[in-house]
Amino acid sequence: MNNGFIKVACATPKIKVGDCEYNAKEICKLIDEVYDNGAQFVVFPELCITGYTCSDLFWQQHMLKNAKKKLVAIAKHCEDKEIVAIVGLPLVYNGKLYNVAAVVYDGEILGIVPKSYIPNYSEFYEARHFVSGKGVEGYVSFEVTKDEWSLEENCKEGFDYKIYMTENGKVDFKHNQDDFDEDDWEDDEEDDEEDDEDWDDDYDDEIPFGTNILFDCVNIENFKFAIEICEDLWVPNPPSTNYAMAGATVIANLSASDEVTGKDNYRKNLVAGQSARTISAYLYADAGEGESSTDLVFAAHNMIAENGTILAEAKRFTNETVYAEIDLEKLAAERQRMNTFTAVSDDDYEICEIDLELEEFELSREIDNTPFVPKDEEKRNKRCEEILTIQTMGLKKRLEHTNCKNAVIGISGGLDSTLALLVTVRAFDALNIDRSNIIAVTMPGFGTTDRTYNNAVTLVKELGCELKEVNIADAVTLHLKQLGHSIDNHDITYENAQARQRTYLLMDFANEYNGMVIGTGDMSELALGWATYNGDHMSMYGVNAGVPKTLVRHLVHYFADTCGVKKLADILFDVLDTPVSPELLPPTKNGKIAQKTEDVVGPYELHDFFLYYILRFGFEPKKVLYLAEHAFDGKYDKETILKWLKTFYRRFFSQQFKRSCLPDGPKVGSVAVSPRGDLRMPSDAVVREWLEELE
Repeated sequence: MNNGFIKVACATPKIKVGDCEYNAKEICKLIDEVYDNGAQFVVFPELCITGYTCSDLFWQQHMLKNAKKKLVAIAKHCEDKEIVAIVGLPLVYNGKLYNVAAVVYDGEILGIVPKSYIPNYSEFYEARHFVSGKGVEGYVSFEVTKDEWSLEENCKEGFDYKIYMTENGKVDFKHNQDDFDEDDWEDDEEDDEEDDEDWDDDYDDEIPFGTNILFDCVNIENFKFAIEICEDLWVPNPPSTNYAMAGATVIANLSASDEVTGKDNYRKNLVAGQSARTISAYLYADAGEGESSTDLVFAAHNMIAENGTILAEAKRFTNETVYAEIDLEKLAAERQRMNTFTAVSDDDYEICEIDLELEEFELSREIDNTPFVPKDEEKRNKRCEEILTIQTMGLKKRLEHTNCKNAVIGISGGLDSTLALLVTVRAFDALNIDRSNIIAVTMPGFGTTDRTYNNAVTLVKELGCELKEVNIADAVTLHLKQLGHSIDNHDITYENAQARQRTYLLMDFANEYNGMVIGTGDMSELALGWATYNGDHMSMYGVNAGVPKTLVRHLVHYFADTCGVKKLADILFDVLDTPVSPELLPPTKNGKIAQKTEDVVGPYELHDFFLYYILRFGFEPKKVLYLAEHAFDGKYDKETILKWLKTFYRRFFSQQFKRSCLPDGPKVGSVAVSPRGDLRMPSDAVVREWLEELE
């Protein structure tokens, strides 16, 4: 259910310092709210049952006992709800006071984790009240009667004292409900007694206590969580590091981080960074409005991160509850892929099993339909410049190493060869080699249109490269005649004969000019096998081999935007407007491109999406389909996505033999298909079981 996602939340109640009854009620209200919104895991701030800013009130036994009672009340409130809640409170254990987090589920307190690192610097002086729980483990007794832990249904909020400033400047105290009627109070007590009939009997249990507890939601695959508290994150080696290596995929942090200018960015980087280092989901629940403002202000900077990415972030100073859907399967896949993520035995941990049953929800998380291309323009431009530089530096090194002063490249007027030529120009500029040493060869054939031909010729001249033109029609006609193949039979032989003739010419030009053939094919074509074996499949260095088709377009667009030459930019924009085609079939009667690649293999934006999630995370076909439905909602229906997903799997498996002998080329992103790098796949693998799942 939910394809590996679970919905989680971080919530901050507006508390009253020292009022455990009131705070427990507010926590329970938020538990109901997040559960009604589909979340099944919620984290609250540090010491939220009492308030973090109680200071020496933490020595008041009355408040400590009330906090314990109200923790039981919160646990009982969760009875018959499929939600795990984590709340903070002060708790006495073996005669010492600890700052702890308590995990509650279905009416029970399942475990209590103390804070390991107690800050006692600057504005913090927690060591005055609390001791470190690092290395402490055991069981804490909870013996609370029903009368002690039940919450008043009708809150006595009307009797809270408020502070007022009188006209003469003196401070006075006043009830905020002056018209209280004694009869109403009697009725309230009767209502409470009726509500108490629904409660269970007294609560008496021995609760696991310590920093050695891992919580395993046994009914939900890959959902194991652990807890650290505020300062635990800010130390050089946070407890969450060891928790993650022992199997925790989700880390909950109950925090009370006061707000000073600039601290929010530092805090955000910490949360994102630790989630990345531990390949985990990190839930950070922060104290907010309601805490004492004697010396500090708290902003409720709630955050949810997943492997380095902030999925949700609260607007500060609002006590906003934030939600996110965590992809547990993605986290598990990342840990399997990265052999440097060290897994350790959980033998030293007490495993607390939780029978949480997953409930279905509508996925609200945005699934990016262009995972290779950032939506934000600034980020996209930065990535384009970075990738062009990687391609350039790769080719520059190869040219330097071979002492090669010339390059040969086939230029068709299409996107891929245009990008390859632009990269080659940048590499020659970086080496201070004249661009005229780039031999750009245009080879019109049976399917070449005037538009692509003119763009190819004009582009080469505008860039200052040497242009060579060889019409391949006569050579291919002779070759087909030698094969006994009719020139009117426009089958795969007809198409591939043209592709191989072009590669044959490029290789011979390389000999003639003592140059290097620069490959133009991109990663999406290689994934689908949309390349003629020993034709456009072959080169001496493939600069586009790591670039997916959806990104090729943006790289050319970025070059056009930044080149500063209007005529060159105009050519590049027209190339961008040209349909993707190998131009191997004769054009239409009006001279237009007849053969459009995406009509045959499907939309490249779909295939790049499939490529990313299949190779990057190894997701099952059903999950790839599920994600694609959400990502392309309103653009492609399920049947269309399913059709092309089947095509992708069939072609990806059957065409591995082409990738197995792929020329060298630079990796530019997190996904690559090089047999020497990311993809070590047998050419004889069978696709049957993947297609069966889709069927």
